[in-house]
Amino acid sequence: MIDLTDLGARVRSLRRDRGLTLQELAGVAMVSASMLSSVERGRKAPTVVVLARVADGLGVPLGELIAPGGSRVIVRRAGAQDVIDEPGGWRREILTPVVPGVNFEWIRTTLPPGADPGPFPAYAPGSHEFVLVESGELRLEIGAEGVTLRAGDSVYFPEDVTHRYTCTGAVPCVYYVAALIMRPRGNR
Repeated sequence: MIDLTDLGARVRSLRRDRGLTLQELAGVAMVSASMLSSVERGRKAPTVVVLARVADGLGVPLGELIAPGGSRVIVRRAGAQDVIDEPGGWRREILTPVVPGVNFEWIRTTLPPGADPGPFPAYAPGSHEFVLVESGELRLEIGAEGVTLRAGDSVYFPEDVTHRYTCTGAVPCVYYVAALIMRPRGNR
C-alpha cells in the first residue's frame, strides 16, 4: 500500500532537489498546481496518469516515486480513491491503485439524465478503452461512429479518437471505463 504522506515527501524532495517551484513542476508535468500541492501534502491519491506526468516532469522512473523499496503489492483502499464531482452533476471515481510502469485506469462514472460532459480528447495511438454499463442508458460517440449501450452492454475502442459520453435515459447512467493509456493526453 502506498503511504500518501511518504509519496508526497518524495515528490517534494525530488522537486526541491531539482530547484523547481511547485508552479514550474506543474507546468512541466502538465498537472495543476493545486493537484501537485495536494499530492505533496499527502492529501490526494493521484491517478496513474498524474503520477506518470509528475515522474516525467522530475525525470525519474515512476517506480522511484511510488515504491522505493520495490513492493509488488499495491492496495488502494476505498477511502483513498479519488472521487471527482464535475460540473453538471456527474461524478468520476478512480478505482485503481497506481502501478509502476502501467498506464491503466479503472473509473466508475455516474451521469445524471441528460448529462453530456462534452468531448474527451484522444490519447496517443496504442491507447485502448473498454466501457461497461452497469445501469441506465449511455450514448457513446467515438469519432464519427455512435453506439447506445444499456445495462450489461460493453464496448471496446482504440482511444486515439475524440469521444463523448451522454446519458440518454430517464434515470442516471452508471458505467465503468477501463483504459490502457500509452501517454498522458491533454486536459482531461
